[in-house]
Amino acid sequence: MTAETPDSPTPDSPTPDSPTRHVTTTRIVAVRGESLEFRADRVVGEEPLEILAAGPGQEPVAVAVTMRTPGFEDELAIGFLRTEGLIDGPEVLRTTAGDPATMSQPDDRIVVHLARAFDASRIAERHFVATASCGICGKASLDEVAVRTGPLPDGPVVSRAVILALPDMLRAAQRAFDETGGLHAAGLFTAAGELVALREDVGRHNALDKVIGSQVLAKALPLHDRLLMVSGRVSFEIVQKAAVAGIPILAAVSAPSDLAIEAADRLGVTLVGFLRGDGFNVYSHDERIDLRDLLALD
Repeated sequence: MTAETPDSPTPDSPTPDSPTRHVTTTRIVAVRGESLEFRADRVVGEEPLEILAAGPGQEPVAVAVTMRTPGFEDELAIGFLRTEGLIDGPEVLRTTAGDPATMSQPDDRIVVHLARAFDASRIAERHFVATASCGICGKASLDEVAVRTGPLPDGPVVSRAVILALPDMLRAAQRAFDETGGLHAAGLFTAAGELVALREDVGRHNALDKVIGSQVLAKALPLHDRLLMVSGRVSFEIVQKAAVAGIPILAAVSAPSDLAIEAADRLGVTLVGFLRGDGFNVYSHDERIDLRDLLALD
């Protein structure tokens, strides 16, 4: 089975043969107060994905294995390589899945084929240890990320109303979460609050890599005029990936870590946390959010 990137990708339109293993069914004993029920329940899928890269004439080089929710494997692999600084993006030619003759689930292995040679020595330098819950933990320094991330532009300036509307728009677009309650989401929006792309995964980092991978395929990077909304908390790695993709505004329903705030401040990212109901906190670069109405300014 070979899955090639189309010439004119439509990253938000799943192909007819997209994997359906992102949600599975299990039997549970449900206890509610004084009642007990035996029934089926829908749960989120989690499986390993091996990511490899190869240049012209090269044997595929194993880069990392990450636990992920099945679906959009090509976007996840490409987004991972891009946000971890291993590729620039335009050199991606296509992706191929594993051999169905030897693998029961061929999409558990994705090779990203490049137009130029892949430098395998960079893998050892990065010390990848990937899990769905924490992403690539402990391998990156803020100085290293700053070196490979260009300065973000000043704009856009976004209204408070758009920021406040993001959680509901993200939640409304989460299909699998409605079935399982167990997935993180990352949503890319325009400055006017229009949804561009949304991806879900058991790992928040994977969901973001899938979104960014979709935009690499669409040749839309850098994403200087986009907003990012993520479920859950904001870690250093989430800020890093957003900055590498050129996203100037990052919002989340929960709290950022102290290192995430430091990274956002240094990398030029507007970081919004605790975005719930009618309120939010701005931790860095508040100039991109129009708050003049609250300051009684014209």
